[in-house]
Amino acid sequence: MPTLILVRHGRSTANTGGVLAGWTPGVALDERGRAQAAALPARLAELPLAAAVTSPLQRCRETLAPLLAARPELPLHTDERIGECRYGDWSGRKLAELADEPLWELVQRHPSSAVFPGGESVRAMQARAVDAVREWNERIAHLHGEDALYLMCTHGDLIKSIVADALGLHLDQFQRITADPCSVTAVRYTRLRPYLLRLGDTGDLAGLAPRGDAPADGAQDAAVGGGAGAP
Repeated sequence: MPTLILVRHGRSTANTGGVLAGWTPGVALDERGRAQAAALPARLAELPLAAAVTSPLQRCRETLAPLLAARPELPLHTDERIGECRYGDWSGRKLAELADEPLWELVQRHPSSAVFPGGESVRAMQARAVDAVREWNERIAHLHGEDALYLMCTHGDLIKSIVADALGLHLDQFQRITADPCSVTAVRYTRLRPYLLRLGDTGDLAGLAPRGDAPADGAQDAAVGGGAGAP
C-alpha cells in the first residue's frame, strides 16, 4: 500500500489571530505561512510524489501553490472529506472565548462524545477523513503501484485523527497528538497495519525550547484547530 505524506497548511491569519477558522471563507496564509509554503518544495524534493490531494479551503491551496509551481506535472485533486472540521457556531470565534464554554472540556477530555453546535461531531470528522485516506490509498496503489507516495494537504485536527487511527488509538487520545503549521507527517500503509514514519516534522526544533510566556491556566489544553505553532 502507498505511503501518505500529510502536510498541514502553513500558518494562517486565523492561527495568529487566535480564531477557530473552520470553513470560514477568506482565511489565507500569513507572512510566515507563505514562507513555510515557499520552503515546502525543497523539503519534499527527494520524494517522488505520485499525486497531491488537498482540502478545498484557501489556506491549503495556498500552501500547495509553490509545490505545484515547482512540479507542474504533479496531479492535483480536491477532496472535501479532508476539509477542516465543521465547527458550526464555533467557527470564527476566539479560542480564548471558547475555552469558557462547557463543551470545551469535552473536546479536551472526551472528544469522541463532542458535537459542535450547528456543526459535526469529532467522531464524524475522523470517519470521513479516514474513509478518504483508505479510498485514496486504493486509488493511488491501482494507478501508481503499491510503493507509491502521495501527499494530502489538510488541517491540524484532521491529521491528528488520521494519526490516531493509524496508531490504533481511541479517538479520546487524539488530543495527545500535535501537528504544527506546515509540518509533515508520514504514514506507510501495509496490508496488515500502518506504520507512523514521521509526526509533525517541521525541520525546526525551536518550538521545543521552554517558553517563559506560557500561561499557567489552560497550558495543558490541546490546541483545538491545530494552533499556530512555535512563536
